[in-house]
Amino acid sequence: MSEGRRAAFFDVDETLITAKSMFLFLRHWLADNGDDGTVYRRRADALRATVGQGLPREVGNRAYYGNFAGAHVSDVLAAGQAWYAGYRRRPDAFVTACVAALERHRAAGDEVVLVSGSFEACLAPIAEDLGAGLVLCSDPQTAPDGTYTGEVGTPMIGVAKAEAVTKAIAGLGVAASDCYAYGDHSSDLGMLGVVGHPVVVGEDTVLRDIARKQGWPVLPAAGGRRDDR
Repeated sequence: MSEGRRAAFFDVDETLITAKSMFLFLRHWLADNGDDGTVYRRRADALRATVGQGLPREVGNRAYYGNFAGAHVSDVLAAGQAWYAGYRRRPDAFVTACVAALERHRAAGDEVVLVSGSFEACLAPIAEDLGAGLVLCSDPQTAPDGTYTGEVGTPMIGVAKAEAVTKAIAGLGVAASDCYAYGDHSSDLGMLGVVGHPVVVGEDTVLRDIARKQGWPVLPAAGGRRDDR
């Protein structure tokens, strides 16, 4: 194990960025393919309904990737770059307190890791922009012809996040007790629990109650610009 090395694990949606990347990207993708917003509203409502029905978030995550069945991976990745280039210019795009924490970790030489139920199309440009060296995310399956099948292997949500972070800690050769994790939702609790320095972002009542009892720090979720690049 490398002496003094640390890793910092960050959820992305509403932790580093103020939005839900999957929904915004779906709207962008459908608009690029001729949708006037009608198809997006119908599909987004269906996805949200899975949560309203009390189904696990993993169910909605799996359903989401059906939207890209038959699309070529390279086209979706290019669309992700275009979506993020526009998104990052928003005046409220980033959770400024959490991005500042990420930048402190980078300055200290810590390994920065993104952990998200979103996928490469959304996360690759964010990771490049913020300087994350590793991305742990959902893995939509691909066919031999380079298109998405609409299926997903492991939705990176809940227990899967905790397991992926634990595996990454071992792979990086760092001590879990020295590592940090940042999350905004109760589904991030497992990930927060496997590191020595958990940090809550935002107003989730479950996490804030645990943070109060455990003495975990809490960062505000206020949005702002990152820079003008």
